[in-house]
Amino acid sequence: MNEELKALEPKKVFEYFAEILEIPRPSKKEDKIIAYLLNWGETRKLETFRDKIGNVIIRKPATKGYESKPWVCLQSHMDMVCEKNSDKDFDFDKDSIEAYVEDGWLKAKGTTLGADDGIGMAMALAILDSDDIEHGNIECLFTVDEETGLSGAEALSPDALKSRILINLDSEDEGELFIGCAGGKDTLAKLHYEKETAPEGIAYKISVLGGKGGHSGDDINKGLANANKVLNRILWSINREMEFALSSFEGGNLRNAIAREANAVVIIGEGDSKEMISMVEKYNDDIRFEFRSTEPNLKVKIEEVPCPKEVIDVMTQEDLLNLLYAVPHGVLSMSREIENFVETSTNLASVKMIDDCFVIATSQRSSIETAKDAACDRNEACFQLVGAEVSHGDGYPGWAPNPDSKILKVAEESYIRLFGKKPIVRAIHAGLECGLIGEKYKGMDMISFGPTLRGVHSPDEKLEISTVELCWKHTLDVLKNV
Repeated sequence: MNEELKALEPKKVFEYFAEILEIPRPSKKEDKIIAYLLNWGETRKLETFRDKIGNVIIRKPATKGYESKPWVCLQSHMDMVCEKNSDKDFDFDKDSIEAYVEDGWLKAKGTTLGADDGIGMAMALAILDSDDIEHGNIECLFTVDEETGLSGAEALSPDALKSRILINLDSEDEGELFIGCAGGKDTLAKLHYEKETAPEGIAYKISVLGGKGGHSGDDINKGLANANKVLNRILWSINREMEFALSSFEGGNLRNAIAREANAVVIIGEGDSKEMISMVEKYNDDIRFEFRSTEPNLKVKIEEVPCPKEVIDVMTQEDLLNLLYAVPHGVLSMSREIENFVETSTNLASVKMIDDCFVIATSQRSSIETAKDAACDRNEACFQLVGAEVSHGDGYPGWAPNPDSKILKVAEESYIRLFGKKPIVRAIHAGLECGLIGEKYKGMDMISFGPTLRGVHSPDEKLEISTVELCWKHTLDVLKNV
């Protein structure tokens, strides 16, 4: 299916990436990719094992003359974000990703590509499979469930790794070296509702479509639309002008993705239907204008649908609309020390209807632990105002930058030697497994880099092909000179 990839360079990297795309690997459902990795390592007679949670480690001895070099761990995660366009018929549990090349980028047909972090895995496998790459002893760590909870890194045993140098291959900007990341914590609210018999009237489905979505950390400051926020804003405004009954409201999917689509079904009196349609159409124009530079495909759609039999009770409807308007989304504060660096943010990730509850998921990130907790508390305060049940996840720590890192110095010198220019050294607002790994392995010297990806965590995800070779050359040179 993905034969086109095998003609790309570096050849071995893209051959393995093509194989990875054939294997379903949703978060928490990594059995097939685990089996692939175990068979792959054992077939090549490399030391290969999995731990209790499913993380796989494959070790390869040093090449001749490099035995005295320190152990280095190449780390990537197995799972991928499973997002698709609403009109795409696709089963992430069974189907293979359909990749294609366009204008120098590798993309997928209507789904996430899974280069986050499939391309990191492919690079690690290509190194393990080589017989002409100079390196010391290496071990490749492939973790499970990075995207929905970092549980693979969290469950990693403190004695699983021999290395005290780690290169994380899960960054998305070639030419940039990452030495720190934000910590994160999720907040979940459950707002109970009563079902009532639907009133007489006309039912309409109002949808927000065509948003880019994107990574709730790395893309949170790019002015993208949150479909949950847009849809609720429309409903809240209509609610001020006329009475309607809310039958459903659902939007967004994953905690670490900005909501791309959302929809609601409402019932309105026949006499108000024309005015409501006019308001929605006006909002479509307004929203498209507001997001004209960042969301060219964003739109609001209204269509008549069969009348549902039940609606949400009036009190909960009012509470929900006020809550979704009040709860924050986006950048909460910028760093005072690092120019143009997001310090703290929150993402109104999803609104779902489950067991007579609106289940509202948010995710908070910050490079400062106290600010992360404050962001969670702020959301909890909003939720408590309407009597919602609130719970917080355990969260994960950030990764404090170490500008004196030895592996950073090696990577900087390597980049300058190879490409004649300095790399950008910075921290990232997204979460990386380095925070959890560094907490278990005190003194672990870590760095993160990778080829250029855009639109991750959405069906717009794409990989810039030319940057894979640059990243490949850089990785090999770092391994040689560490």
